[in-house]
Amino acid sequence: MDFELPPVGEGLIEVELVRWLVKPGDRVQRGQALLEVLSDKATMEVPSAFAGQITGTLAETGSKIKVGQVVMQYTHENEPIPPAGHPVSSGAKPIMMRGELSGLFRAAAPSNGSATAVTLPVAAPSVRHLARKLGVELARIRGSGPGGRVLLDDLAQHVRPSTPDPDKKPDAPRVDYGTPGTRTKLLGLRRKIAEHMVEAKRTIPHYAYIDECDLTDLVRLRSQLKVTFAKVGVKLTYLPFVVKAVARALKQIPVVNSTFDDAAQELTLHDTYHIGVAVAAPNGLIVPVVKDADKKDVAAIAAEIERLSQEARAGKSKLEDLKGGSFTVTSIGNIGGLISTPIINSPEVGILGLGKVVKRPVYDAAGQIRPADLLYLSFSFDHRVLDGALGAAFGNAVIAQLQNPAALLLPERFAG
Repeated sequence: MDFELPPVGEGLIEVELVRWLVKPGDRVQRGQALLEVLSDKATMEVPSAFAGQITGTLAETGSKIKVGQVVMQYTHENEPIPPAGHPVSSGAKPIMMRGELSGLFRAAAPSNGSATAVTLPVAAPSVRHLARKLGVELARIRGSGPGGRVLLDDLAQHVRPSTPDPDKKPDAPRVDYGTPGTRTKLLGLRRKIAEHMVEAKRTIPHYAYIDECDLTDLVRLRSQLKVTFAKVGVKLTYLPFVVKAVARALKQIPVVNSTFDDAAQELTLHDTYHIGVAVAAPNGLIVPVVKDADKKDVAAIAAEIERLSQEARAGKSKLEDLKGGSFTVTSIGNIGGLISTPIINSPEVGILGLGKVVKRPVYDAAGQIRPADLLYLSFSFDHRVLDGALGAAFGNAVIAQLQNPAALLLPERFAG
């Protein structure tokens, strides 16, 4: 039988095949992931709507495949396996028809009237994946979703809570540093990033603006608050403060909160403040977006960054979380380094790179030397839109916000 690529997202008609998760000869169950596809930097798994055995794959890794295209052949679990050299007829009606996406996660039902049938829990692939990692048997969980679907929240009561460590750093994603003597083709997310970066550098005249920020008060404030935040499950880093500071600075210098349409030669100044946060995922850089950062408090921003980062590192980012950004923040501070010259995330007109926080001796207003926690801010701006004076004004606005960190905890009406 033929397996056609089902609808994978609203408005998507073509995606890239990132990798096969099965191979000819494998036996699969309903709901098992068959292949992984990529669109707009979001990867997703395509689950099986049948139980049976794979007899052939018809698309190569890295190729473009369309919705409705036959990408694989299989035999149903109750059909005989064809002998070698005799491919399965392509005239058979596939188990899953186009538009039947709602049936992808439905439990298997008996097809031949037998008394015994394996009933699989109704759950999305991401839920099954997390359950496997946690060692939780889905069959023992009563789902709270529609039709008994097991949701992520249903897994929580089966996991023993642990006391959060506010100082524990999240596990760094495994990075492929390469293998000497090999030749590798750019595929999937890596190729998307390459295309996007080349286009940005080709069309945008970048200029860099770098300044230092005395973060001493913010370091002290975060140290006082991180245990309190950890008790409610929120890991407090410097990044949520920076995102909040950037959102407020964008309100002061609106032209930076814009996107440039190169084809139409038009600049759109946005009245929403959606801040992209670059995340280093195993397969490349992902930029999920914190929507309405100006309306969220620091705790909500921290929780949102944690959610977006976890999904990005797991390759589960949703398309809606990757769109709509008007300014981007990227950080190398957790790895090392003081200064960078980041590439603008087109069609935006600016990006902020954060270095690591370092302790340095500085002079105070009375001319006395004191220790200070310094952070270097590396801005890249689109010179077609922003001249040096505007870039400096925006940099000053960000620094002013970061050097008054207590105000960042206040509601917007007190922001001044």
